[in-house]
Amino acid sequence: MGQENFAEMRKAMVVSQLRTTDVNDPRVIAAMSHVAREDFVPAGSRNVAYSDRGVQIGDDRALNTPLATGRLLNSAELNKDDKVLLIGAATGYTAAVVGQLAGSVVAVEQSSKLATKAKANLEGLENIQVEKGNHAKGFAAQAPYSAIIIDGVVDTIPTALADQLAPEGRLVGSVMDNGVARLAIGYKGGDKIGYQYFADCGGVTLPGFEQAKSFNF
Repeated sequence: MGQENFAEMRKAMVVSQLRTTDVNDPRVIAAMSHVAREDFVPAGSRNVAYSDRGVQIGDDRALNTPLATGRLLNSAELNKDDKVLLIGAATGYTAAVVGQLAGSVVAVEQSSKLATKAKANLEGLENIQVEKGNHAKGFAAQAPYSAIIIDGVVDTIPTALADQLAPEGRLVGSVMDNGVARLAIGYKGGDKIGYQYFADCGGVTLPGFEQAKSFNF
């Protein structure tokens, strides 16, 4: 499949998946229009890189759906002053998109195999750093972060992760609530975060949060 076809698929993703579902930040649209998602999936899956479902990338993982990632980024309202902690680097796709929007990105991936792929895929992008580590623990060495993005569906948002958010910072992610994956955003005031759900949305499961101690919604 030629590059022109992938460009058309990327355009179709923006028109049919993003613009129809409240992803209206022009910077998010531009970033997702620019980053070649097909370069972040196995060769045999490139033809479904822009489908409205997760794409298998090995190690029992999948790239999050474009819609779920787009809605999270839209709600995060990132800008070039932001220092972002991205949880679930996978093969590096979302980190590449966030790198277009924020000043710097620390992307954490707990799969050694995927972390290695992400580093290779993101080579040369100086504002993006990939760290291998447990998703639920984040990367405290460079905290605090003005924004935290959890790129996948989790059972809980652990306190150890939320503690790495700067005052007035925001955290976005997909959280299971009574069997439904709901997009949530939290804002930090003092040492507490107030969360609210803003949409029901599918997405792929992100491992590492099953036993984490969490804030209550």
